[in-house]
Amino acid sequence: MQSCPLWAWGPLWAATATLAQTPPEPRLAAPAASAPAAAPAAPVRTVPPAAASAPSAGPGTAPPALPAGAGQQVEITGGRESSIEQRRQSTAAKIVIGRDEIEKFGDATVGEVLRRLPGITTPGAPGRGGAPRMRGLGGGFTQLLIDGQRVPPGFAVESLTPEQIERIEVLRAPTAETGARAIAGTINIITREGYRRRLNELRISTGVENGRPSLGGFWSHNDNAGNLTYTLSAGLFANRRLSTNQTDTQVTDADSGALLEDRSSASTSQGRNQNLNLNARLQWRLGEAGDSLTLTPGLFASRNEGQYRFDVDERLRRPITPELPDRGSGGNENSFVGPRLMLQYRQRVGDWRLEGGGTGRTSRARAHSTREELRADGSVLRTQEDTSQTRERALNLNAKGSRLLGGDGSEHSLVLGAEAEATRRDDTRSTLQDGQPWLTEYGDNFEASVMRLATYAQDEWNLDPKWAVHAGLRWEGITTQGDDGLGNRPVNRNSVWSPLVHLLWKPDPKTRDQVRLSLTRSWRAPATATLIGRPTITRLYDPALGSNVETSPDVAGNPELQPELATGVDLAFERYLDGGGILSANLFHRRISDVMRALTLLEEVPWSPYPRWVRRTRNIGSATTEGLELEAKFRLDQWLADTPPVELRANVSLYRSQVDSVPGPDNRLDEQAKATANLGADYRLRGLPLTLGGNVNWVPATTTRLAADQTTRPTTKRQWDAYALWAFSPEVGLRLMANNLLPRAYATENLNDSDNPASGLVERTRVVSGGPTYTNWQLRLELKL
Repeated sequence: MQSCPLWAWGPLWAATATLAQTPPEPRLAAPAASAPAAAPAAPVRTVPPAAASAPSAGPGTAPPALPAGAGQQVEITGGRESSIEQRRQSTAAKIVIGRDEIEKFGDATVGEVLRRLPGITTPGAPGRGGAPRMRGLGGGFTQLLIDGQRVPPGFAVESLTPEQIERIEVLRAPTAETGARAIAGTINIITREGYRRRLNELRISTGVENGRPSLGGFWSHNDNAGNLTYTLSAGLFANRRLSTNQTDTQVTDADSGALLEDRSSASTSQGRNQNLNLNARLQWRLGEAGDSLTLTPGLFASRNEGQYRFDVDERLRRPITPELPDRGSGGNENSFVGPRLMLQYRQRVGDWRLEGGGTGRTSRARAHSTREELRADGSVLRTQEDTSQTRERALNLNAKGSRLLGGDGSEHSLVLGAEAEATRRDDTRSTLQDGQPWLTEYGDNFEASVMRLATYAQDEWNLDPKWAVHAGLRWEGITTQGDDGLGNRPVNRNSVWSPLVHLLWKPDPKTRDQVRLSLTRSWRAPATATLIGRPTITRLYDPALGSNVETSPDVAGNPELQPELATGVDLAFERYLDGGGILSANLFHRRISDVMRALTLLEEVPWSPYPRWVRRTRNIGSATTEGLELEAKFRLDQWLADTPPVELRANVSLYRSQVDSVPGPDNRLDEQAKATANLGADYRLRGLPLTLGGNVNWVPATTTRLAADQTTRPTTKRQWDAYALWAFSPEVGLRLMANNLLPRAYATENLNDSDNPASGLVERTRVVSGGPTYTNWQLRLELKL
C-alpha cells in the first residue's frame, strides 16, 4: 500500500476549517403579511495492473456481459490512451475528462458536468447557473471552445447535452494553437467523434422539479460504409419550471443609520423550455496515407416561454421616490435557431501534415416581452413592451501545417497556423412605453461587424526522457465597428502578441512523478456589447424630466475600451499512481493590466438635458489573482488493503485577487469566489448489477467590493448529487439521478452608498434578492440497440 503524501491532506483540513469561519450570509426577511405567497479519449477507469489489458467500463456504465458459450462472434476494437495517460503525456497542463466521467451522473446539461471538475464553478443558484468560470473568473476570462472553435456570443453551454460530448479538455494555461484569450484558462468541449465501433444508443428520460415535469430523448448512431465513417445524433429536451423569488430593499442614512425606505417584492414565475439538437459527423478516407475530408453539420433550436406575477409591499416610502407599482404581471417569449457547418480537409505532403477548412454559422434570435404595473386600486401605472430580433452570420477559415523534426530520442512537433474570422450582427429592437414608441431618436436598427485575424507557431520538443518543452508565439488582432445609437459608427482596434512557454520535467520517468512550469501572456478582448450599442434608459426616470439616481442608471457602450493583458506563471506537481489515479497540486499567479469593469458615473449625455448616471465598462487599472488547486483521484483499495474498490475523487481550490484601484478589503476581481471544492465517490456493488455514486459541491459565500461604495455577496452553495444505475444487461440500464439533494435557499446581497441630491444625504441601499431552490429528479432508460 502506498502512503499518501502530507501535502495532499493538509489543505483539505484547512478548507474544512474555513467552513467554520465563514461570515454570516445574507438572508431574506420574512415576507410581509400583505404580500401574497409567490403565486477523442477512452473512458477514465482505474484498474489493477493485472486487469489493465481488459476492456473496462466505468462505474457509471453497465458491466460487460460474460460469455454465454462457444460459437459467439467477438468484435475486438482498439483502445486509445486513457484520459489520465493523455494528461500525463501532454507537455502543456491539461485535464482530460472522458465519456465515462461525462455520463456518470446522467446530467441533463454539460454545465452540470463542468461544475464538478477541479477549479470550475457556475454562478447563480443550483440548477440555474450560467456560463462556467475557471478559477472563479468568467465574463471573457474563461475561454470556451467547441471542437476548438470559440462559441458564438449568446450561446449557452446549458443547451448542450452530455450525450453529444466525446470528451472535455481543461487547459489551465493558454497555448498558441488554442488561443491566448484565456486569462483564467480554456474549456474545450469535443463533440462525438468518428466511428470506432458500431453504436446505436437510445436514451429516454423523465424528471420532475418543484412539481413540474421534464422529458428528454437522445439517439446516437455510429457506422461506416466503405471509405465513409459517420456519426449521427439527435436530442430533444422539454421542461417546465416554477420558482419563487423575494427582493427586500432598505435605504438608510449612511451616517446616522436612520431608515428612509423599506419595501419587499414577492414574485412567482413559471416557464416552459424546449431544445432540439441535431448533429452529424461525416468523414471520408482519401487513400492510404491518412488523408481525409470531414463534414460536420449541426443545428440547435430552442424556444422558451414564461409568465410572472409580482406584489410589492411598501412599508416606508419618501415623496421624492418615484411611484412604484403595488402589483403587476408580465411575460416573455424567446426563440433561437442556429445552424452550423464545419469542413476540414487533411492531407500529407512530404513530411508535412496539412489541414485546412472552415466553419460557417448563422443564427436568428427573436424575443418579445410585456410588463404591466398596477396601483393598489387596479389602475395602470405603466406598461412596457419590447420586441427584438437579432441575426448573426460568421465565417471562420483556418489553415495549419505540422511535421515532426529531429530524431535519436529528441523530437520536435512543429505547428504553424493562421485563422481568419468575419462576423456580422444585425439587431432590430422596438420599445413601447405606455403604448407609445420609446427613444425613437436612436433608431430601431443596430449593426456591428467584427474581423479577427490570427497567426501562430509552436514547437513541442522532447529533449530527453526527463525534459520536454512547449514554446509558442501567437499574434491576434480584432477590429470592431458598429452603431452607437447616436448616429456614429465608432471603430475599435486592438492586437496582442502572446509568447507562451511550457516546461515538463520528470525527475525519474520510472516513478511517474512530474513537475510543470508555464510562463504565458494572455488577454481578454472587450465584448461587442460593451464597446458599442444603443443606450438603454432606465424606465423609472424619464430623461426628458430630470436626472436619475446612481442605483438606477442608464447603460451605454464605451468605444475607447482597451483589452486586458495578463502575464502569468503556473507551477504544478503531479503524481500518477500505479493502477491509475492521480494526485496533483497547482499554483498560479496572474498580473493583469487595463482591467475592465462596469462603473456608474454622473455624465452629460445627449439623450437628456440633465446630467445622468450612466453605467459603462471602463479600464480601471491593474489587478492580481493567484491561487492553489489540489486534486486527488484514486481507488480506495489502492490506499487501504482489503477494502472495497470505491472510486474516490476530491478537489479543493483556494483563490485570492486584488484590484489596485479599488480600496480593500474584498477588492476581488470579477466576483471571484475565495474557494471551491468537490468530494465524490462511486461503487459498483459486488453480486448485484447496481452502481451507486454521489458528489458534493461547495462554494463559500464571498464578499466582493466592486467599487469604494459598492459590494456584493452571494450565499454559500452546497449542492449534493447522487445517482443509481441498475444494469439489466449490457444493452439495457435504468438510471435514477437526483441533483441538489437537501436544497437550500440562495440569495445575493448588494450594498451601495450614493449621494442623493434630492435628499442631500449619502444613502446606503441594501438589496437582498433570492429564493428557494429545488431537487431535480431524473429517471432515464438507457438502451444499446
